[in-house]
Amino acid sequence: MPATTKSELIKVTQAEFEKLIRLAAQIAPETAIRKDDSDTSIKDVIAHRAHWIDLFLGWYHDGQAGNPVAFPAPGYKWNDLIRYNADLRKRQQDLNWPDAIAMLNARYETFRQLINSLSDDALYGAPMQGAHNAWTTGRWAEAAGPSHFRSASKYLRARQRNT
Repeated sequence: MPATTKSELIKVTQAEFEKLIRLAAQIAPETAIRKDDSDTSIKDVIAHRAHWIDLFLGWYHDGQAGNPVAFPAPGYKWNDLIRYNADLRKRQQDLNWPDAIAMLNARYETFRQLINSLSDDALYGAPMQGAHNAWTTGRWAEAAGPSHFRSASKYLRARQRNT
């Protein structure tokens, strides 16, 4: 069930981030960069989560400024996500494990600061500006933050079981 208040969003964001960071701390660098059958590594998943926080922050700030919002990113549509994520992995291929973790921590902090700075009304009172759908800023934030953290944790646990 999605959060519907700022306090719920803060609570679920912190809880899911802490679970993910605890799991990531158990991963050795050589394990983190090992690819699975779909050519994805644990490092790729962590860096992907950091990147999607950047996307959300860009969407939010562009919408607030009245600028066009590119969902999910310039040159891509939602049905291009497989291609977008593959392109992202290529762009992030030289990123190492410690840097991926540092990037996630830094993006989380920026994300957390934005959420803390917004009121309940700014998060849940109306659709996010520029989104062209009914999702509120809080709902978009949850999708880019705690929901993504939760799915990354699930992936890390599965990879640990299969190692």
